[in-house]
Amino acid sequence: MDATAVSAQLAGARGLDARDFGRICDEVSAVLVNAGTAPPFEIHSADFDTDPFFVCADRYWRQRFQSHPSVRTAVECARWITGHVVNECRAAVVEQWSLGYAFINRGSIESTVQLTDVAQEIAGLGEGSSDVAFFVTLYHAGKLRAGHCFDELHSFLQSSAVAMAAGPHRQDSLFVALQSLAAFGSRALTIEHATDLFNQAWSSTRRTRRVVDICLHGLAFAVPFDAQAEMLRMHAEEAVAAYPRDHTFHFRLATGLYMCGMHDAALRSVDTALVLLTESGSFSHNVMQQQYLAKREAIQEGRLRAQRDAEYLRRWEQQDAANSKLEQTMQMSSIRAVELVAVFTAAIAFAVGSLQVTLNGTMSLRDRLWLLAAQGAGLAVFALLIVGGTWFITRTRHHSSPPENR
Repeated sequence: MDATAVSAQLAGARGLDARDFGRICDEVSAVLVNAGTAPPFEIHSADFDTDPFFVCADRYWRQRFQSHPSVRTAVECARWITGHVVNECRAAVVEQWSLGYAFINRGSIESTVQLTDVAQEIAGLGEGSSDVAFFVTLYHAGKLRAGHCFDELHSFLQSSAVAMAAGPHRQDSLFVALQSLAAFGSRALTIEHATDLFNQAWSSTRRTRRVVDICLHGLAFAVPFDAQAEMLRMHAEEAVAAYPRDHTFHFRLATGLYMCGMHDAALRSVDTALVLLTESGSFSHNVMQQQYLAKREAIQEGRLRAQRDAEYLRRWEQQDAANSKLEQTMQMSSIRAVELVAVFTAAIAFAVGSLQVTLNGTMSLRDRLWLLAAQGAGLAVFALLIVGGTWFITRTRHHSSPPENR
């Protein structure tokens, strides 16, 4: 099939329904793969929905990477991009293909020796070698990212020959985002360093959807730190506002909300992510769906656990209040007992004293009455002092006792 026939067949796919559109792209890409011929046409957009040329090229290189998932295939793909993708959409194609194919082929990781050999080949390409090195760097870094090999990713980005050959691309926001991901996941680096890289990538004027994705990935899988949950929730909300139809960002938001203990909101976000994932028709649908469903189950378990904890706390507070009330009741009963004993003792003393004065005395009736009145008044004052002192002591102790921390 010559270039003219290929272009004509792909052009005929425009405007067709999704099934026929995809079938034509699959057929043409299969013919090119079998013939060992790279796509002979140019790419003018990175639109998976309406551009048959881009979709065909994507499926062609997807099959090439699946057959030979090495960095040498990445070099060939990068050189093809340089010659066949227009500048206006080249960065978007580089990001989508390098990281996308890396995720698909995450189980195949080259050794340091193989990477060094490829770096030497890239250095001999001359002009445009930094673009090729950048694509290869993203491809290998994407594999390490997918395998959560954070220390290896940091070492690769920091000092490997391929990454160093990327030259000016090392200042690209995507490269910095990958560095922040590695720093967040590594226990050998500080959170402050990771946060600085994160802020640099996040605030970049050239920040793309892939940069946002990698930044949030780093936060979600960071070594735990104090502000992690709130930081992830806040930035994921910003990502959802910028890309409301992106299932990945709704999933990251669900993770942040879950970490903040906001289970109902997290459940809504992960359900939204599942719906958007189905609508997206992603090639990684099954893998992501399992991941989202596992997170949904964890959120539900966390929600039930929080409800049980809240119920337990409510019962504890009720029991604590009942214990406090019982303690106060027993304390008041003791006080009343002391008061009663004081009054009863005074009454007995008055009765005995009165009897002695009445039976044994030689005084006149008037003197006896005055004596009994004086004795009664003294005993009454004694009882009042006992009752008043008891009340004052217990009142002072009650007001000065600090509340217990439960």
